[in-house]
Amino acid sequence: MITIIDYGAGNIKSIQNMLKRVGVQSIITNDPNQIAKAEKLILPGVGHFDYGMRNLKSSGLIQVLEQKVLIEKTPILGICLGAQLLGKRSEEGIEKGLAWIDMEVVRFDSNRMEKSLKIPNMGWNYIQPAKKNQLFREMDDQTRFYFVHSYHMKPQRPEDVLTYSTYGYKFASAVSFENIYGVQFHPEKSHIFGIKMFTNFVSRI
Repeated sequence: MITIIDYGAGNIKSIQNMLKRVGVQSIITNDPNQIAKAEKLILPGVGHFDYGMRNLKSSGLIQVLEQKVLIEKTPILGICLGAQLLGKRSEEGIEKGLAWIDMEVVRFDSNRMEKSLKIPNMGWNYIQPAKKNQLFREMDDQTRFYFVHSYHMKPQRPEDVLTYSTYGYKFASAVSFENIYGVQFHPEKSHIFGIKMFTNFVSRI
């Protein structure tokens, strides 16, 4: 059973509908007892970094999530804002992140980009694998996902980068550390590529 964490800041039903297409049962919950039983977790998220962290704190779920993720090593997938919350901090706000991955979140640097490129980065973009991994197994250089973001992840350790994408310059579009995964894009909006990625998360992680 895949458990989708409901902390009031996520595109939750779309994720559950995509998992249905993969043929996998999931539950949406903010119940610590349900989360404690999870086989795998998804942390969704859209919106402002501080809004997401404050919602997560007020939900009272951080303690059970740390038990599951850091102690029991339950696989977790952060999506968009949910991926950014896995880091230590963000230029978007003042709240501290979960700090499960050694990274910060930074705004796109317009000084490094052509003037024709707008922020946010919105639309389809390709990914380039940084290392072999099961989340993107059997995906080629034509694999692309749907992005909507003004900030991007900046891991401190190169080995924590799963994929890069390019928008003005190269940035980390997916990260991982041990059982913790984060993707900047929206696989639930990415059609066949999202289906493949969710299938890999369910069956290979």
